[in-house]
Amino acid sequence: MRTNRKPIWPKHMLASGANRGENMPRFYEFFAGGGMARAGLGDGWTCAFANDFDFKKAAAYQSNWGADGLHVGDIRQVGIDKLSGTADLAWGSFPCQDLSLAGGGAGLKGERSGTFYPFWDIMKGLIADGRGPKIIALENVNGTLTSHGGTDFVAIAETFAEAGYRYGALVIDAKAFVPQSRPRLFVIGVRKDVVIEKGMTSPEAVEPFHTRGLQHAVSRIPEKARKSWLWWNLPTPPLRNSCFADLVEENPASVEWHTADQTARLIAQMSPVNLAKLDAAKRAGRRMVGTVYKRTRPDGSGGRVVRAEVRFDEIAGCLRTPTGGSSRQTILVVDGKKVRSRLISARETARLMGLPEDYKLPRAYNESYHLTGDGVAVPVVRFLAQHLFEPVLQASGGQHGEDTQDNGGQHKNATVRNGRAA
Repeated sequence: MRTNRKPIWPKHMLASGANRGENMPRFYEFFAGGGMARAGLGDGWTCAFANDFDFKKAAAYQSNWGADGLHVGDIRQVGIDKLSGTADLAWGSFPCQDLSLAGGGAGLKGERSGTFYPFWDIMKGLIADGRGPKIIALENVNGTLTSHGGTDFVAIAETFAEAGYRYGALVIDAKAFVPQSRPRLFVIGVRKDVVIEKGMTSPEAVEPFHTRGLQHAVSRIPEKARKSWLWWNLPTPPLRNSCFADLVEENPASVEWHTADQTARLIAQMSPVNLAKLDAAKRAGRRMVGTVYKRTRPDGSGGRVVRAEVRFDEIAGCLRTPTGGSSRQTILVVDGKKVRSRLISARETARLMGLPEDYKLPRAYNESYHLTGDGVAVPVVRFLAQHLFEPVLQASGGQHGEDTQDNGGQHKNATVRNGRAA
């Protein structure tokens, strides 16, 4: 069981504080949630503005980062007057529900994922005001590539090109850094006047970040927008040295271990192939930790049945927001013939997202799960910062955005108390 209080990604992945000072790069964080993009960028970056409409997430953001620069409210009501100075990076993890395979298929026309357009209205406003960010980064689910037959991805591509940004995309699975299967799409654009050094791009798609699905989606982009396309060339991450079992708590504060009867009922919901996986884990000769999702499957006679499906591959399934009981992962700890089960703990979900041990989680279990399940994996952001954002900014002469306005009047910061804006 894991007892240390250090982040689980390697030391070389941590942001250095050596470049602290007035000339640190500045960023705007949209759809900020609990500030996981901020955590990944690290203390070598300055957050000039953060926004989220969810008061509970904003409360967690404030608990960890303070209220400075935090604006709580609908992005549709955010004007560029609220964003002080200039920024080197604008980060936007816009909602995924309408783009995910589990969503309703509304795509960018949906109420939630459609907030991409208000976000881009802000970008257009900044560009028109002479304050366009040097880098714009979007993060979302891989379903973005195929949503509406690929037209949603094409719309995003054309938006970057029309705004004067060279852009490219990468599919990065967080399992390269943390023991969680979490593939996500990152679309990253660089303003056309910003220098991109040789070697930062490739003449064609390269593994592992340019998947076949991404290549197929790119082939649909019209020629005019394709002229601005880049194949970002990033190094392959080092091998991960942690597994899910390293993260498991023996005495979690947020959940309780199941009773023997509860565990037996869970096992009874397994299909023969999943029971075989459990039997193999019992014979492994070492402690095995698996994760379980409940899914509705055909029962073979025309009906449907709830099945408990387990994996013992040393990584957890992708964290999801807890909209229903089946969205919450159960862990199964197997020591020989002894089998225990319980819900995954709030702290374990934070560890799976690469958050440090001192990150303050909401007290309510579902709120913590929703916060982490909706976030971006911290070490993936650090990887992008180290190998893409920071080299691009360094090549541009190291001159970073600056705060040209004070925080009074129009830029008065929001403070969250008891889940409400004050």
